[in-house]
Amino acid sequence: MSAVRKRPGPGAGLRRRTRRRYDVVGLLVAAALGFPVYWMLITAFRPASEILSLPPEFWPANPTFANFTRAMRTETFWSNVRSSAVIGLGTVLVSLLVGTLAAFALSRFRFAGRKAFVVVILTVQMIPLAALVIPVYLLLNEAGLTDSLGGVILVYLVFTLPFTVWMLHGFISAIPVELEEAAMVDGCGRLGAFVRVVLPLLAPGLVATSVFAMVQAWNEYVLVYVLLSTPEKQTLSIWLVSFQTSFGTDYGGLMAGATLTALPVVVFFLAVQRKIAAGLATGAVKG
Repeated sequence: MSAVRKRPGPGAGLRRRTRRRYDVVGLLVAAALGFPVYWMLITAFRPASEILSLPPEFWPANPTFANFTRAMRTETFWSNVRSSAVIGLGTVLVSLLVGTLAAFALSRFRFAGRKAFVVVILTVQMIPLAALVIPVYLLLNEAGLTDSLGGVILVYLVFTLPFTVWMLHGFISAIPVELEEAAMVDGCGRLGAFVRVVLPLLAPGLVATSVFAMVQAWNEYVLVYVLLSTPEKQTLSIWLVSFQTSFGTDYGGLMAGATLTALPVVVFFLAVQRKIAAGLATGAVKG
């Protein structure tokens, strides 16, 4: 018996046309969002004679690495790279350590003030950063932590920890508590069940949360500008300002420096993007 091919319904053509329209709109939005990044990249490879040429060219006629060489040979580049790495990694590691334990306590234990604590976490996220710059500087000055990388990490933790706890709380809540109970029946303690059962299942959530914390710490400008005065201790976001002087702006060096600044975060994101997608999907199951 020959199989009978089912004819598409009258609405199939309309649905296909609707999907195509959505695809076109999505491509246009992606192009609009990606064009500044594309322009930054091609400007980084342009020689100085082509950067301000009119009409503008959408591809460098004579690509060059001179802008990258000049940017990397600036006096404080490598020390600023080290400062950014120390601050970014320090913020991520401490926020994950403390945030994971706090999120686990919120998800697995019932205690007085638990709901109020969650509300406080969300409220902290709504406080504008600019409103806290002066109080934060005065507190660190009293503690002798101004112009130190440790002081900057402590300040960053104030803003990344609430987000980390809130995100990981959703991830941990999505893990069935019965798995921990089964591990404890088999002889594990509470800590052993957490390390052997929860942490492996929490890995996608940890990766997703670490990326957001890393991006926030890596791109921060205002606090670093206020708290760090020694040029060698400043981060790459402050280093980029050195390409703008009283004589004008070195657009080639600035775009090359911006590309170098964004490159570590982009590489890290591409390396763990699958874990990020899995983590976000897991955290959306139950909050």
